[in-house]
Amino acid sequence: MANMSLQKTPMPEQKPEVRAHNFQEVTTGYTEEMAINEALRCLNCKNMPCVAGCPVNVHIPEFISLVKEGNFEGAYQVINRSSSLPAVCGRVCPQETQCESKCVRGIKGEPVGIGRLERFVADWHNMHSSETPKTAPSNGHRVAVVGSGPSGLTCAGDLAKAGFKVTVFEALHTAGGVLVYGIPEFRLPKAIVQQEVDNLKAMGVDIETNMIIGKTLTIDDLFEQGYEAVFIGSGAGLPNFMGIPGESLKGVYSANEFLTRSNLMKAYRDNPVTPIMKGGNVAVVGGGNVAMDAARTALRLGAENVYIVYRRSMEELPARREEVEHAMEEGIQFMLLNNPVEILGYNNPDDKRDPRNGTVTGMRCIRMELGEPDERGRRRPVPVEGNEFVLDVDTVVMSIGTSPNPLIKSTTTGLDVNKRGGIIVEEGTGATTRDCVYAGGDAVTGAATVISAMGAGKIAAKAIAERLGEIKS
Repeated sequence: MANMSLQKTPMPEQKPEVRAHNFQEVTTGYTEEMAINEALRCLNCKNMPCVAGCPVNVHIPEFISLVKEGNFEGAYQVINRSSSLPAVCGRVCPQETQCESKCVRGIKGEPVGIGRLERFVADWHNMHSSETPKTAPSNGHRVAVVGSGPSGLTCAGDLAKAGFKVTVFEALHTAGGVLVYGIPEFRLPKAIVQQEVDNLKAMGVDIETNMIIGKTLTIDDLFEQGYEAVFIGSGAGLPNFMGIPGESLKGVYSANEFLTRSNLMKAYRDNPVTPIMKGGNVAVVGGGNVAMDAARTALRLGAENVYIVYRRSMEELPARREEVEHAMEEGIQFMLLNNPVEILGYNNPDDKRDPRNGTVTGMRCIRMELGEPDERGRRRPVPVEGNEFVLDVDTVVMSIGTSPNPLIKSTTTGLDVNKRGGIIVEEGTGATTRDCVYAGGDAVTGAATVISAMGAGKIAAKAIAERLGEIKS
């Protein structure tokens, strides 16, 4: 019998006062009974609008129908046909603006919890299945993938399934890209990412870490080594700053550095090799998902007060609603319609050896108001003259976006980029301006979502296979 409740089946989660002090996953996932109950809310629409809202076109009504029947492994196999990272997507994809935004149940009430069901199915499979992926018969072709983030892993997985010999080159010492260095453990446990990486290895994909393409090897070197095509999924790891006074002070981080130190380098441990702030007051400048991650991480590291400083209002805040709500529940303070103009620091000219020299003591901000809409239709924030104040903080984290690193472009001939540094590609194939070189994800678009990067990896994998003659259009 259909479940006609207007609300999603609630997701179990840690209490805010508990989770704010640990790095364990905030939400604990559906039970089998909860998953079946939520699946029964799906109307199994014939035109399947939710599928059109998914960048990798998961057959959503089909997998949900199997959940209704309690066939969780069958549901996983349906998802796995389209998505290489279901346990990841079920946790970090913005379903509310993609598949769930198209759900008919959302017209009157809440849409079906598609993301929650995807997570449940993936977790159930990982807990109950002992079968490992198999290596496909070789087709004799070799492809290099640069970067082991969501676009690179997806491209590698799809090519491996088609029989290609794939090698993934990762600059860091651990594979996973932004999934391991950017997204905190409390949102995406790293064991889940490692399991996805291990699945690729079982399929025959080689992963080489500590390989900086553009330094250790160039794109030209890869072709000379016998690779017939290259996919660039190197992400957007170059942080942006505001250009205001004081950004070079000790205690000012980019969100990339701050999260990498915590997530990848485990700086939250006692006596870490890579230190990070602990305690004090922290300001995070920005309003996206990365800003929420940085703020919530700072709280778990022991900060006394954590402020989100954002120049627009709550309506314009780009972060997912769920992440904003979790941050508020945990005690993050939102200072909206405010913008930093200077970071203040301690300076003792009489004692050059004073360890406090050059450290953050506060941040000067100015209050803002919303004016006329900009080119994207958002009302432009403008300063309210004479309305400045100093926020008492010891640490500032800049989370105002990232750009693609220029290293690959500067060491590769024939590769065109746009004014933002993104690699220019052909729509529908991911082909760059250099023959047999493809690109996708944040290296093309700048910082975007995990699922959109995965979609770009799938598109490029199909185009590479066609280019090398394995798939006939």
